[in-house]
Amino acid sequence: MASIGILGAGTWGMALARMLTNCGHAVTVWSALPQEIDELSATRRQKNLPDMVIPDKTRFTKAIDEACAGRDVLLFAVPSVYVRATARQASPYIPEGQIIVDVAKGLEPGTLYTMTQVIRDELGKKRVFTVALSGPTHAEEVAKDLPTTIVSACTDEAVARRVQDIFMNSCMRVYTNPDVKGVELCGAVKNIIALAAGVSAGLGFGDNTKAALITRGMAEITRLGLAMGCCEQTFSGLAGIGDLVVTATSRHSRNNRCGELIGRGVPPEEAVRQVGMVVEGINALPATLQLAERYGVYMPITEAVNAVVNGSMTPREAVDGLMSRKKRSEVSWL
Repeated sequence: MASIGILGAGTWGMALARMLTNCGHAVTVWSALPQEIDELSATRRQKNLPDMVIPDKTRFTKAIDEACAGRDVLLFAVPSVYVRATARQASPYIPEGQIIVDVAKGLEPGTLYTMTQVIRDELGKKRVFTVALSGPTHAEEVAKDLPTTIVSACTDEAVARRVQDIFMNSCMRVYTNPDVKGVELCGAVKNIIALAAGVSAGLGFGDNTKAALITRGMAEITRLGLAMGCCEQTFSGLAGIGDLVVTATSRHSRNNRCGELIGRGVPPEEAVRQVGMVVEGINALPATLQLAERYGVYMPITEAVNAVVNGSMTPREAVDGLMSRKKRSEVSWL
């Protein structure tokens, strides 16, 4: 069994903490918020997963050095906007050869780095192994032991398989993938398309519209990924279309919920407040648009979502703009 340190005590971090503890691993959870550690220790409940009981064997600490010390795996489970600060704080306590698993999904504005790139950047020349763990995985369902699949992405196959062994159990099936950049790109940009799907629902549109957004949204993500040198198979896999489908259709999806509120006329800032959790799709917009410009990739749905979020278009105007674009072919004619 493995010794695992988890940095972050949100819904995903705690759902994984419970699952890994129940599989027999030694799990220690750290949070940057001392009061959160006190509450979790006392109640054995995560506020957004009230029906999930945290096992007694799951340990909590307010000391980040304790969470990092002597771990087979160090799991980053903080929102994307806090990954760099967390990596900086943890860096002095992360040893050479450490396996670091990131489950945050996002792109950093400015640098345009994925989350494993952010972690590596903060750790400097320190030799570590970074793994992106991503896929169609709502914490609410993992907390109930519902069958789930996920991808362990690492350029080192042995490390990807080691993480596969640790996380795989009767309820969680883990696949490996060497295309780290593609897996992380999918995880970040699918949240933007999920926002669009939510907006369509808020406007009162139906399944036809949602299917169109998912399909054409995946086409946008794939175009960008291929331009960046990613593997095409990644986009038709679990981290690609799998994660997009679940995020764009599920009642558990905070991006979908936020988009629906916006579609109903709620201002974006207020919609985020009502969701009550980080809406990663909004955070991913600036970097995604910068990447699209850098690689010369056409991403009309992403551009429309950005216009709505920034207030330069109403949701209805964005839809009209998408529907009235120049005619195109879905595939290239021979």
